[in-house]
Amino acid sequence: MLLRTRTTRVAAAAALGVALAAGISGCAGDTPANGAHAELKDLPPQAFAERAATPGVVVLDVRTPQEFAAGHLPGAINVDVEAPDFATRIAQLDTSVPYAVYCHSGNRSAAAMQQMAAAGFTDLADLAGGITAWAQAGGTIVTG
Repeated sequence: MLLRTRTTRVAAAAALGVALAAGISGCAGDTPANGAHAELKDLPPQAFAERAATPGVVVLDVRTPQEFAAGHLPGAINVDVEAPDFATRIAQLDTSVPYAVYCHSGNRSAAAMQQMAAAGFTDLADLAGGITAWAQAGGTIVTG
C-alpha cells in the first residue's frame, strides 16, 4: 500500500479544491452531483475547534467504530470512511451544511472529504494532523 506524506495529501486536497472551484473535472466524480463547488479546508486544531463550536457545523469522525469508542471529539458522529457502506451513510447526511471532518492523522479524512465533495457536499474542513494534533494541542477528547 502506498502511503502519501502529509505534504502530498495537502497538495492533493488543494489541487482538488482548485479543480472544483474552477469547475475542472479531470475524472468522474470531481464535481459535486448537485453542480455546486466544494470548499475544502485544512485547519489547524485551534481553527478547527472554532469551526466545530459554530452552530450548525457537523463534526464527523471518519475512523473505525473502535477508534471512535476509545476517544473522539465532543459532539462528533462516526461514519467509518473505510466501511463498505460509507457512500450510503454519507448519502443520508445533509450536503448543504458545513462539516468538520477528522481521523487519526489526516489521511482518511482527506479521502472522506474527496468522496463527500463528489457526493455534493459543499463546505468541508479537515483537522490538520487529525485527533493526534488535537490531543497535542490540549483539545478535549471524550469516550463512550
